[in-house]
Amino acid sequence: MIDCVVDPTLNRVPDPCSHIHIMGICGTGMAALAGMLKEQGFRVTGSDENVYPPMSDFLAGLEIEVMAGYGPKNLDPVPDLVVVGNVIRAVNPEAVALADLHIPYVSMPQALGHFFLAHHLPLVVAGTHGKTTTSSLLATALYRAGDSPGFMIGGIVEAFGTNYRIGRGDYFVVEGDEYDTAFFNKVSKFLHYRPRYAILTSIEFDHADIFPDLEAIKASFAEFVDLIPKDGSLVACMDDPVVAEIAARASCPVLSYGVGGKNIYRIADLQVDGLDTGFSVYKQGTKLGNFTLPLPGLHNGLNGTAVVALMDHLGFSVADIQNGLATFEGVKRRQQIRGEVNGITVIDDFAHHPTAVRETVRALRLAWPERRLIVVFEPRTNSSRRAIFQERYADSFDGSDLVVVREHVPLADVPSSEQFSSARLVQDLRSRHIDAHYFPDTETILEFLVDQARAGDIMAILSNGGFDDIHERLLSKLV
Repeated sequence: MIDCVVDPTLNRVPDPCSHIHIMGICGTGMAALAGMLKEQGFRVTGSDENVYPPMSDFLAGLEIEVMAGYGPKNLDPVPDLVVVGNVIRAVNPEAVALADLHIPYVSMPQALGHFFLAHHLPLVVAGTHGKTTTSSLLATALYRAGDSPGFMIGGIVEAFGTNYRIGRGDYFVVEGDEYDTAFFNKVSKFLHYRPRYAILTSIEFDHADIFPDLEAIKASFAEFVDLIPKDGSLVACMDDPVVAEIAARASCPVLSYGVGGKNIYRIADLQVDGLDTGFSVYKQGTKLGNFTLPLPGLHNGLNGTAVVALMDHLGFSVADIQNGLATFEGVKRRQQIRGEVNGITVIDDFAHHPTAVRETVRALRLAWPERRLIVVFEPRTNSSRRAIFQERYADSFDGSDLVVVREHVPLADVPSSEQFSSARLVQDLRSRHIDAHYFPDTETILEFLVDQARAGDIMAILSNGGFDDIHERLLSKLV
């Protein structure tokens, strides 16, 4: 196979531009971009090798033509612009045709920046953890306060039933992903998001397939902070020492938040009751107000505090912020209750990094201290299928009564000695006196869960993927 060589001078949006083709259109972010561009009056087409529901139905509902598979034929007639998703490799036959035809091209982050962020005040939520929840909470709270924000977020925001909105107001909320942009632009996506105001929740090592170490990740976040203008601001969780290190370089005002007493916005008086969390926020030592959030745990309280800090800084009233947080409907796949059968509650959560798993388990333990907590974990990301986090996962499940781990799908280009081991994780968990088991596939996990289930159980499924529709299949088998 031959790598395509795209002309860097064609990495731009042409003028005029009416027909935009999207390669990799069935990705969550790409489909959202397609919908936004269609709403703006562009003719939008797309291609993908994985054209199936629900994304195929979503795009069909927008009357966007989607071609199955990649190839030169998808670029006939020749579009004015091609948006290239980061799933596209340089050897992709459609990418090769793109180069041969000398068509202008951009990445998804570049397209978002050009068509939407350039005309708004971008509020960018970045960090290793909590981006989707925090950005969804911010967009919802702004809307409830009477604003009309645009947003593009990596999850379905329940208040809107979608992961994007163009909006009519000044603000545009965007989830600032540190993953890379495209094969021709190997930088973090958030470097294209033109932040005026930003939230920085946390910085840890992740995405081992593209970042060699923490220093590389820190360098990318440092570039992001450098983009915030002096008349903007950075809301930073200074409890995190790496965040504090990166925030120190900001040329804009830094609004610190967290548990620590030196933070400008300090969270205190945390109380968890089921899925609800109550907390107070103090601003420079003076109580700003009491807040409630229908999500459990300190990590969600911190996400809420970040939103309080930014909205307070932007001039919104405490009452409006309180209402926005209290009425938040949540985000799909973030501690989402998928159903309850015979007293057994099945929860879906996106957690996959060791820290995210730990905080999710802690939150669920706080929410239901008297109920048996069963945690099912699928190592699916490039990082979680590597041995790099093997030892850290061992203490991420403390508080669980029973842990079930699926065997990972091996990474083809990584030596077996450098890959994650479900058997070793189970052994480590048992040494911590946690009942743990691993299984080769979803079918055997379902059989085990149905056999083990009893009334009162909380069954939390942790995966960043579909996990073979395990949630609905489990609920149907528990009837």
